[in-house]
Amino acid sequence: MSNIRIKEKVINGINNPELSARLYIKDKDFEIKVEADGKEIDHDFFPEADRTSYVLRSELPVNSKNIIIKITTDKETFTDKIVNRKINRVFTKIGFNISKILKKIKLLFYVIYKGIKFLWNEHHFLVPPTMIKKYLKDFRDRMKGSNTILYNPFHKSEYNKWLNENIKQEEYVDLKYKPLISILIPVYNINKKYLSECLDSILNQTYENFEICLVDDCSTLEETKETLKKYEKIDNRIKVKYRKENGHISRTTNDALAMANGEFISLVDDDDLLTPNALYEVVKVLNQDKKIDFIYSDEDKLDTKGKYCDPHFKPDWSPDTLLSLNYICHLATIRKSLVEKVGGFTIGLEGAQDHDLFLKVTELTDKVYHIPNILYHWRMVEGSTSMTISNKSYATDKGKMAIENALKRRKIDADVEKDEKSTYYIVHYKLKKEPLVSIIIPTRDYADITRTCIESIYEKTTYKNFEIILANNNSEKEETFKLFDELKEKHKNFRVVDINIEFNYSKINNIAVKESKGEYVVLLNNDTEILSPNWLTEMIGYASQKHIGIVGPKLLYPDMTIQHAGVVLGLGGVASHAYVGKPKEEMGMYGRLRVPYNYAANTAACIALKKSIYEEVNGLEEQLKVAYNDVDFNIKVLKKGYYNVFIPQVELIHYESKSRGLDTTSDKYKRFLQESNYMYEKWDKMIKDDPFYNPNFSKKGCFMLDKKSK
Repeated sequence: MSNIRIKEKVINGINNPELSARLYIKDKDFEIKVEADGKEIDHDFFPEADRTSYVLRSELPVNSKNIIIKITTDKETFTDKIVNRKINRVFTKIGFNISKILKKIKLLFYVIYKGIKFLWNEHHFLVPPTMIKKYLKDFRDRMKGSNTILYNPFHKSEYNKWLNENIKQEEYVDLKYKPLISILIPVYNINKKYLSECLDSILNQTYENFEICLVDDCSTLEETKETLKKYEKIDNRIKVKYRKENGHISRTTNDALAMANGEFISLVDDDDLLTPNALYEVVKVLNQDKKIDFIYSDEDKLDTKGKYCDPHFKPDWSPDTLLSLNYICHLATIRKSLVEKVGGFTIGLEGAQDHDLFLKVTELTDKVYHIPNILYHWRMVEGSTSMTISNKSYATDKGKMAIENALKRRKIDADVEKDEKSTYYIVHYKLKKEPLVSIIIPTRDYADITRTCIESIYEKTTYKNFEIILANNNSEKEETFKLFDELKEKHKNFRVVDINIEFNYSKINNIAVKESKGEYVVLLNNDTEILSPNWLTEMIGYASQKHIGIVGPKLLYPDMTIQHAGVVLGLGGVASHAYVGKPKEEMGMYGRLRVPYNYAANTAACIALKKSIYEEVNGLEEQLKVAYNDVDFNIKVLKKGYYNVFIPQVELIHYESKSRGLDTTSDKYKRFLQESNYMYEKWDKMIKDDPFYNPNFSKKGCFMLDKKSK
């Protein structure tokens, strides 16, 4: 039976025909070609979550007739032929006009549907006045014929359009501080073309105070050595060492490090490319602050046809994200003395040697700077990690070892799980003892949903040492008080604190926290339901780490789509949740829905933190009675030097603000505007520039790119 199938295939459009297909490919190593009337054409290709299903898209030449999809693996070649029957259709002028009208009506309904969904998810229809003008403009732009005002960064053609729109003419200024940068390049059996292009991209740098330290790891490919000898003669900044025996990448890079005379080292692979301004951008940062020890940039990939794809727009320094994956990667520039102090590259961790180095270096310094520009292009060639992690599956095992070693060095007791679906990692912190945790649950009536919440805690939670404080705010119904009595009688660690004041979410929680006895505090909405039995163990494990402030889990709507997966500042206004409405099974960009990530904020529908941190920032801001008090709280914790973290391995259902109802009255809307203005006045810089959300991403759509206004 064939390991290859085409599940769906369709050709859309006449003037601008596009082929779309869904493929099933069981083998991990394969090649795909698309031909139209005998000529090979470009295509975009995306893996789906199950890693055996793929989406293929290709823009077809106008009037192309015979389309062929060819898939080749080591075991078989699969060919599928499609005849483009759409080109044979004859449209009358009236029929064509009717078609245009129907398309316009369809577009109108689509835009209205997407708009309603967006305004509900982002604002619950309470749109800040500052955003109304922008949203109306977006609506007009869509109705003018544009399907979207955003580019998908992982759609190759859209990303290349975005690149073309955002090419900037760099303004160079004379730099006073010009440190020597040693570029370390381990070399092994790379062909002449790729090695030459790599070295040319460095020699063409606008910043000239660098040296290139190349070490050949006993290559057997003659053209590799010939190319090295040629370039060695071209420029006296190029130094080459030829190993007499194969030592693999860690030893080879250590040899390059030993050759280096620079104050800083930069890491480059022998087939990759630097942008012309890469080193200039790095040194420009050092001219702003000479104390910075570690600089990294954004990056993308260069496919086999010379097109840019798969950009990685990274967050600023994120220590917990680095324990989940090597998000830093390239371009990385590090103070050489620190690299030497940690012993360089670890022998035995080949495949994860860079990740290991970054973990070691950042244990000695927190002076880490992120340049939010693409300065590095990974080349996608057969056998490279940039093509598929399966080419170097051993690297994921070594990555696990690198993280385990880091935790041991830091004297932290934890297990590291390799998440097979994403090839990244989940750290599970161990607690020597179970400290008392106070779970604060504000409520006003709605006994049925409150019962669901509390019963799920008692029935599912494996963590034993907790108390539940029900913060009762003006409940009136008899069934509510019956529930209180029932729970008090049934559970010794359950109590009710009456806080009969005008609704003020912040004040209610602050009063309840003062009544709590726990070393840790969990704020929990009464319209939630626990799904993960180890939820408290995981959340308190993270909250117990010295550098971590607020911990938040994955929250799901009852239909198992995502309600909360981290909060992004400035998205659609003051702040919004990431991945709202996406299926819970989705992996997320670079595993964001599978492994822990640092975010600026988590929703207070469920968060955990040390009580001492809660008190250190003076709790929730009581001026913010309803909206954004949790966002303000998270930012206050960030400002104290802690890191907030989202942990997707913990899941709860969130039934979303049932007990309070929607803010639809004019008084409530005025309060919402006041609280929005409070946030803009207090945290304007943070809202404009969320350190955990790359500035290249759009504020209109999460992890998307803005189209340039025409």
